[in-house]
Amino acid sequence: MKKKRKSHMKWSWVIIVSFFVLSIIDFRFGIFGFVCMTAPIYHALRGRGKVHCSHYCPRGSFLGKFLQNISMGNTMPKWMKTKGAKNTLLGIMITLLTVSLIHSGGDFNKIAFSLFRFMGVSFIVGIMMGVIFKPRSWCQVCPMGYSTGLIKKSKDKRMINEGKMVS
Repeated sequence: MKKKRKSHMKWSWVIIVSFFVLSIIDFRFGIFGFVCMTAPIYHALRGRGKVHCSHYCPRGSFLGKFLQNISMGNTMPKWMKTKGAKNTLLGIMITLLTVSLIHSGGDFNKIAFSLFRFMGVSFIVGIMMGVIFKPRSWCQVCPMGYSTGLIKKSKDKRMINEGKMVS
């Protein structure tokens, strides 16, 4: 029997707001961006799929809570939800982060600032999408959510090939 997980979506937006406030005060707090990026992967590797997106994600919590009243509520174009668009966005984001980290030259402060900038830009894009489309539109194309879905599919496929049941 599956254990039901408690959702933290009502309050987890505090985490992303704290991240940005602390990072503006001191860019070195930007290093916590790694937590935001590794938490969904951790859950996926543990076989929990996209549970981070539905129960924990601070960004999704923020978008859902604060954009409800200002969102235009438009439906996203179908092409934005395609595998091709998601793969392109994932590739762009991985490339931008990698280039930024390489240019940091291993300097802790520059790495932290790179993560802060990366998280900030994607947060702004998510807010713009949430205003133009539905509040959590970013969640439909989020590279982390998409990655965790790919990990889940890969793990399920491997389990099927090994003859184990997939839930």
